[in-house]
Amino acid sequence: MLLATGLVATTTSIAAEAAAGAAAAPAPTRATYSDDEVTQAANDFFKNGAQDLGKVLQKVLKEKGQPTAIIRGEEAGGAIGVGLRYGHGELIYKGGVGRKVYWQGPSLGFDVGANAAKVFALVYDLPDSAHLFRRFPGVEGSLYFVGGFGVNYVQNAGSVIAPVRFGVGWRQGVAVGYMHFSPQKRINPF
Repeated sequence: MLLATGLVATTTSIAAEAAAGAAAAPAPTRATYSDDEVTQAANDFFKNGAQDLGKVLQKVLKEKGQPTAIIRGEEAGGAIGVGLRYGHGELIYKGGVGRKVYWQGPSLGFDVGANAAKVFALVYDLPDSAHLFRRFPGVEGSLYFVGGFGVNYVQNAGSVIAPVRFGVGWRQGVAVGYMHFSPQKRINPF
């Protein structure tokens, strides 16, 4: 009986030390895209090599640094005070395989119009794709707009996403909302 109690105590102690060691171990770091890789990928995606795209990307890279992942996709949205946005694309970590992602979200504010856009999002501090599938709140509007390209920041729990948009349509104003990412297409924007 004494041997069994000692064995249980030793096993519990080893398990506690392993759990403490696992909790103290730093999260694995991901490779980042260089500024040149980001610019080349964006130019390939938008297929225009526009000088204005370079200005928008330089601003984001200067403020946030090198991203750990990118999202390439398309979205459509509209608003008359209350707005909706739906999109789909591919999340790609450097050197990794892409994963299909969807996003949707409501907005509320002084916002009117409709648009369809190509989206090239720079993703920062996202440890893995599972952490993407939640709401990323932000302020939508012309926070930075050059030559048809616009960018804003949305963030959640230390992860930041900077979607660069270029599209057709007219949408003007400022609104508060969020992008809710999901692994499957959803109709419900909430």
